[in-house]
Amino acid sequence: MANGIWFNLAALASLVPALLVPLRHGARRDGIFFAVLALAVIGPSAWSFAQLAGSWHTGLSITLWVSIAVSLAMFAVISMTMLQAWRLTPLLMPYLIALGAIATIWQQTQGHGLTVGAPLMWVRFHILVSVTTYGLLTIAAVAALACFLQERALKAKRPNALTRLLPPVADSEALSGRLLVGSEIILGLGLVSGMALQYLETGVILRFDHKTLLSLMAFALIGVLLAAHRLIGVRGRVGARLVLLAYLLLTLAYPGVKFVTEVLLHQAPRF
Repeated sequence: MANGIWFNLAALASLVPALLVPLRHGARRDGIFFAVLALAVIGPSAWSFAQLAGSWHTGLSITLWVSIAVSLAMFAVISMTMLQAWRLTPLLMPYLIALGAIATIWQQTQGHGLTVGAPLMWVRFHILVSVTTYGLLTIAAVAALACFLQERALKAKRPNALTRLLPPVADSEALSGRLLVGSEIILGLGLVSGMALQYLETGVILRFDHKTLLSLMAFALIGVLLAAHRLIGVRGRVGARLVLLAYLLLTLAYPGVKFVTEVLLHQAPRF
C-alpha cells in the first residue's frame, strides 16, 4: 500500500508543471508547453498501465487515473491541431489534479476484477469507447466553461486574470461544439456495445440501472443541444450550461456510481 501511495503521488506531481507553464510570462503554444503536457500524459498513463497489468479492474482510483490519462492524451492531440485549444489548460489542469487527488486519497479502493461471459475483445472495445467518450466530453465541458466565463466577463465588462488566459468566446464555443459531436457519436457506440454486452451476459438487452439511465440521459441531452444549436441557434451561456449538465450526468454514471458504491456505501455504518 505504501508503494501505491508513492506511485499515486508521482503521477499527481507529473501534472503540476502543465498547470504552471501557462502562467509564465509570454506563455504560448511552444515546445515547453508540449514537453510538460507530454509529462502530464506519461505520469497517469504509466501508473494506469502498471495497475492494469494482467487484467482490468473496477476500483475508483484506477477509473479516475484512466480518465485523467485519456483526457490528457486527447487534449494533447487537440492542442496540436487547434490553435486556441491549449489555452484551456488553466481550467483543465486544476480539475484533473483534483481528480488525481481523489484517486490518491482513495487509492485503497481496488474494486474487483472484471469477470464477464462476453468475448474479451468485445469487453475491451466497450471499455475503450467508454473512456474515450468521457475524455472527449471532459474537454468539451472545459471549453463550455471557458465560454461561460468569457461571456460573463464581457457582459460585466470586467475581464480578469483567468479570462485573459482563456480562448475567445467563438473559439471556445466552436471547440466545444466539435467535441460534442464526437462525444455523441462515440457515446452512442458505447450504449450499443453496452447493450450487446448485457445481452451476451444475461440475455437482456437493456437493464435500467443507475449507470445506464444516466448515460441515456446524457446522450439525449447532447442530442437535444446539438439539434437546438443547429435549428434555433442555442449557444453562449445557455449552451454552456447544458454541456456542463450533460458532463455532470456522465460523471455520475461513470466515476460517480463507483464513488457511491465503493466509498460511501462501503464506509457506511451497518445496523
